[in-house]
Amino acid sequence: MTDTLHKSLDRLSRVRGVSGSMFVASDDGLAVAQLLMEGVNGKALAAFAASLARKVSGAAAATGAGHVKFIQMQAAGGILLVCAGNELLVAVVADPGLNVGLARLEMLRAMEAADA
Repeated sequence: MTDTLHKSLDRLSRVRGVSGSMFVASDDGLAVAQLLMEGVNGKALAAFAASLARKVSGAAAATGAGHVKFIQMQAAGGILLVCAGNELLVAVVADPGLNVGLARLEMLRAMEAADA
């Protein structure tokens, strides 16, 4: 399983603009596997991604929108993407010029591989 996760993170890291990617346990926000560039705080990223996913999922449930699968948050310094699976999340931090569609495709592939 760990080899599958690392291969998925390697594919994500090849998307231009990605600074880091990781699999995070959705229940406790701990990193399961990560591939981060220097300067990316993995613990903070994992905790923030899990917290964000919980809050957005709670808001979606309250409005009857259903299960949240993908979250995109854009700030002046970059982009945070989170893809939710059954027990894991894939979190990606990237530069503002990221091709979000390509990154999302790779994240969905990574999540499929992790859930298999």
